[in-house]
Amino acid sequence: MRRTASPLSLVILGLGVFLLVLSPMLAWYVEPHAKRTPIDVDQTTVFKGKGAYFDRFKAESVPYANLTVTRQVRGDVADSEDSGRAVWDVVTSVDPDDSLPAADPNDSLQFTQERWVTDRKTNKPVHCCEEEPYIEGEAYLKFPFDVQKRSYTWWDNTLGATVPLKYRGTKEIQGYKGLWFTATVKATKTGTRQVPGRLVGSKAAQVIAEEWYKNYGVELVADQRTGRIIYAQIGPRKTLRAPGSKRDAVVLLDSKKIAFTEKTQKAQVELADADSSKLKTVGETLPIGTAGLGLVLSAAGVFLVVRGRERPTTQQSSTM
Repeated sequence: MRRTASPLSLVILGLGVFLLVLSPMLAWYVEPHAKRTPIDVDQTTVFKGKGAYFDRFKAESVPYANLTVTRQVRGDVADSEDSGRAVWDVVTSVDPDDSLPAADPNDSLQFTQERWVTDRKTNKPVHCCEEEPYIEGEAYLKFPFDVQKRSYTWWDNTLGATVPLKYRGTKEIQGYKGLWFTATVKATKTGTRQVPGRLVGSKAAQVIAEEWYKNYGVELVADQRTGRIIYAQIGPRKTLRAPGSKRDAVVLLDSKKIAFTEKTQKAQVELADADSSKLKTVGETLPIGTAGLGLVLSAAGVFLVVRGRERPTTQQSSTM
């Protein structure tokens, strides 16, 4: 009798070995390559709150009003593709109810058009492609992938500088847990503008007033795996002062809380959950599953090959 390996046992063994090789490739190659900032993004986030603002048509501050911040982000695929960078065009408007919907920059209380460029893997700023503004720091419109439980530097566009974000723990947003960060910005001079002297208490016809900015509180909650911001809250105060004065003369914008609307929160959570699940599948579920199945099939294949299948040995006799 002799033993021969059946074709089925060889197939099982080969499939098992293939899955064992595939498992680390998914974990060490496919998953890291999946962690890239998207370039085809097209989304709108909306903040709402209450506060004071300066009505330029009435030339006076409105003490209490509804305020809406609308941010539209669109990826420039042509400039981003195959470059390792993400190029996003960002339009942000601040509006009281009178200038909604936020479509015309001439009607908005504040309207900015920006171009943000970051490394798709690290989320670090990339200074190219007609970027505006020249940003620094680690966190902007999103955090890096695999957010750590530590402080981060966040770019405050109004301040024109980075702000340290302190890690505060975890926080649930719409039933979804994220990492919670906070910061404040003390009153800081951010620029100057020419205004009628009477606005800041001067007898001169025109003066170069000082622009001052502070933030009562920045609050960000990020999905740990993807870095997507699922909740954002700011408390901006922008004022004008007479040259050299230590007192605010005109309130341009003042709100202690402008935050993601419930609709925006739900949309961000849904996107974070979906993207996080995909990364978990590629980085954990599939590698573990393929490794386990590969071990089982390899062991079964080896057993079948060794055991083989008994067949009678054919002996041929020859006539002398």
